[in-house]
Amino acid sequence: MDEVIKLVQEKTGISEQQARDAVQTVLGFVKERLPEPLGSQLEGLIGGGAAGGSDPLGGLGNLGGP
Repeated sequence: MDEVIKLVQEKTGISEQQARDAVQTVLGFVKERLPEPLGSQLEGLIGGGAAGGSDPLGGLGNLGGP
């Protein structure tokens, strides 16, 4: 999650705490709308778990572009 927070911070110019709050808000929003098994997996990923392979987000970290 720290990598996503850093990316948000760099792209927006906001503080680390603001970026952390934004990422946690978005992840909470997404988690609430996912079916239960996926919501639980997302929670594991947020905590730093790597269930499902070496790239737990399946490349989603590249959605922001270069």
